[in-house]
Amino acid sequence: MNSHAILITGANGGIGNATASYFLERDPSAFVYLGIRSKRTACESLSEEFPGRCAILTLDVICPDAWTNALETVENDGRVITVLVNNAGHHDDHLLGTMPVSAWNDVIESNLSSTFHGCQAVIRGMMGERFGRIINIASLSALLSPLGQTNYAAAKAGVVAMTSSLAKEVARMGITANSICPGYIETDALSDMDTDGKKERKKAIPMRRFGKPEEVAAAIFFLASKEAGYITGATLKIDGGIF
Repeated sequence: MNSHAILITGANGGIGNATASYFLERDPSAFVYLGIRSKRTACESLSEEFPGRCAILTLDVICPDAWTNALETVENDGRVITVLVNNAGHHDDHLLGTMPVSAWNDVIESNLSSTFHGCQAVIRGMMGERFGRIINIASLSALLSPLGQTNYAAAKAGVVAMTSSLAKEVARMGITANSICPGYIETDALSDMDTDGKKERKKAIPMRRFGKPEEVAAAIFFLASKEAGYITGATLKIDGGIF
């Protein structure tokens, strides 16, 4: 019998790394695969802190063959992915009128297509276990689209809609699928924003602060639990009350 495991893509990012830590700290039985494309620093720290309980998994999320190879590695380890957190993605902001076609394609691929590939890759194993939890990280941009993010907003809105449809398809098999829409979270994604810009953004947030990666991780942890078995097709915004 295969052991259950968790796969978190974009595990070097602020939300991905915080989520991996959250699972490892709170669930002694959890084994976490840290999905990354290249950079390893943050994940290596987790591997040292939790030896034998997590493993770095090289994974280019926009490549179907890479997903196939990754799942073969997991199977060879005697495990099956029953929790998938599709967190990898990036944004490349431009006004639509001057947006390079490459910026459109790259953002759609890294945020929407990657989520499709990930869901498709793990579903068969989840069906075999009659249990699965898929948590797709979208963005508040999917619900409250800002100017300059037509590509990112479209991709993340697609993630929300895809998750809702998927939830209906797999509900009878003990698999849930939910999406999370974080607002402003204290990660490297905010590093390009100057002090004045941060002050202005916080004024628009009723809580008057940015969220912490651990606050997103807590929601993911719950949605991945057995106790969240009757929650599926939901979209949870974590934004301090902006919208």
